[in-house]
Amino acid sequence: MQIHATSLIGTQPIFPNVTHPGPAAGQPQGGPALDFGQIVSQAVHAVNDSQQKAALSVHDLLSGQGDVLPVVTEVAKADLSFKLLMAVRNKVIEAYKQTINMQV
Repeated sequence: MQIHATSLIGTQPIFPNVTHPGPAAGQPQGGPALDFGQIVSQAVHAVNDSQQKAALSVHDLLSGQGDVLPVVTEVAKADLSFKLLMAVRNKVIEAYKQTINMQV
């Protein structure tokens, strides 16, 4: 007996705006091509946009427009993306503290 699970909610990347640029001119092919600051900035902006979209959908629901299910979906997406961003922040801070405490 086979069970086929289908979902009405499609999966989307949490940070859809993060782009991976190619190597810069004069940069070796195997070298780091990503700027960490830009990636973090794009992730923060994506989370902020998600939070604002969720707040707008809640406002629309409270004013009598829209349906409950899309609002719950937007709020859940915003909550999950914020929690992921906080987890990444905590890991970066932990790595920084470990690096500072290293003996030379």
